[in-house]
Amino acid sequence: MNMAEMPTDGPELDKMNEWFEKKFEEEMKKKEAAHTPSMAIIATRGTLDWAYPPFILGSTGAALGWDVKIFFTFYGLLMLQKKMNLKVSPLGNPAMPMKMPMGPEWLQKMNMPMPNVIPSIMPGFETTATALMKKTFKNKGVATIEELRELSLEADVEFIACQMTVDVFGFEHSDFIDEVSYAGAASFLPVAQKADVTLFT
Repeated sequence: MNMAEMPTDGPELDKMNEWFEKKFEEEMKKKEAAHTPSMAIIATRGTLDWAYPPFILGSTGAALGWDVKIFFTFYGLLMLQKKMNLKVSPLGNPAMPMKMPMGPEWLQKMNMPMPNVIPSIMPGFETTATALMKKTFKNKGVATIEELRELSLEADVEFIACQMTVDVFGFEHSDFIDEVSYAGAASFLPVAQKADVTLFT
């Protein structure tokens, strides 16, 4: 049928429109079924509390069959070190509630926001806050950062370190785990642009 023979109204046109709509829907379903979702995460912070989101989101996405890439830049590079020593930083989270991992149940359930002035005048506050958070997470059955990082690697999450930040901070590639690849922002941004989900942590 050439263009001159195409119906312009009536039952024939309705039938043809119905066929096109059905065919289009079938093709879109095929395309969606063949598509592997992708997620790009930019990790910028190197504290214990901020290390959880990229590893939890990354490993979960990979478990769903997604293609996941995490770009570690600035203080996020600390999450790639062979031996991590991440601490909680209440100063970066002024409204962060402190949960007590021990004591009576009423005390463990209480939220205790810490004003910035307290961490700034109490020696060893960050160390104590870090120990409390680790204990609370352990009590709740949450994996450690090391375990989540290993889980992410086992699930084929790709770890990419920002080469510029590595150079600026004076790191060596030998400071990081072997599974890390290195790239600049110009290489990662096109990946983030095309990803189905892009997150900044």
